[in-house]
Amino acid sequence: MVVLDGTEPPGLEERAARAGVERTIRRSQKLGLNEDFAAVQVYGARGPESMAAWVKISKGEDIARAVDASDGEYSFVVVECTDWKVIPLENLIAEFRRRGKKLYAYVKGKDEVNLAFSVLERGVDGVVIPPGTLEDAKGLLEVGGGAPLQLLPARVTRTTDAGLGERVCVDTTSRLDIGEGMLVGSRAAFLYLVHGETVPTQYIPTRPFRVNAGSLHSYILVQPEKTRYLSELESGDRLLLVDRRGSSRPGVVGRVKIERRPMILVEAALGEEKGSVILQNAETIRLVMKGGEPVAVTDLKVGDEVMVYARGPRGRHFGGEVDEFIIER
Repeated sequence: MVVLDGTEPPGLEERAARAGVERTIRRSQKLGLNEDFAAVQVYGARGPESMAAWVKISKGEDIARAVDASDGEYSFVVVECTDWKVIPLENLIAEFRRRGKKLYAYVKGKDEVNLAFSVLERGVDGVVIPPGTLEDAKGLLEVGGGAPLQLLPARVTRTTDAGLGERVCVDTTSRLDIGEGMLVGSRAAFLYLVHGETVPTQYIPTRPFRVNAGSLHSYILVQPEKTRYLSELESGDRLLLVDRRGSSRPGVVGRVKIERRPMILVEAALGEEKGSVILQNAETIRLVMKGGEPVAVTDLKVGDEVMVYARGPRGRHFGGEVDEFIIER
């Protein structure tokens, strides 16, 4: 993520660093050729760092100009599209991948960030934002994914029948891989990696788009620092798909199915911290063990180690973390 410094207001670099922005660009110090193509100075935390090419895309030949710029001595190329279209961006991303070069996009809002990071699945390598959106930088950073989440193995201390309850199947518009799922739990600060229905069985076909995520009261991680209740999700909502290494990517809810089923409570401990999750009691519902293999909740035993995302006893208000006294059991 890069913030564009167009007016160089006092203290911009400090504000950018607090927002989590990695670098700044002094656009007012263009060193280039014309308004359609320029070289700009890139600044890191310790001052001038490298040069980048800045290319405006308004017609077909501008795409070739951006590709040619990738052959120069620039650390990356920034494209500014006067009219955002998917196909030109697809062409650029594909060509830059083939060349092993970095492509950044100049964007002005969250919708454009979503587009830039989703085209051809991986999307661009980064985005440049104007100073006016700096206060939204944290949210924009989360759209494109960030550093891996730290998942740790927690020891199962108890499994018990939880009677009938309403469980939530979350069907996404993406195909999940083996080892991938969603982070869900009864405590917002202690979430279990619930595996997708991607493991073949002799009884039912796989549902590679689905996570049978658990009881409708549960929290689900939808951004690195934000949760929602499963009961709130609906078509079009965005959330995180996470693998056993903590790598995440954005997902979109295609459908939510809530049905009454037999439930099971799983409780685990990580040091002094404990947390639980209530899931449908069926052999197709799986958590992820320490070694990365999926394990059916019906096969879990006390002492097994499953992957969780635990962040200590912090409170939540409308899905965001707050420092307050709170006890969740």
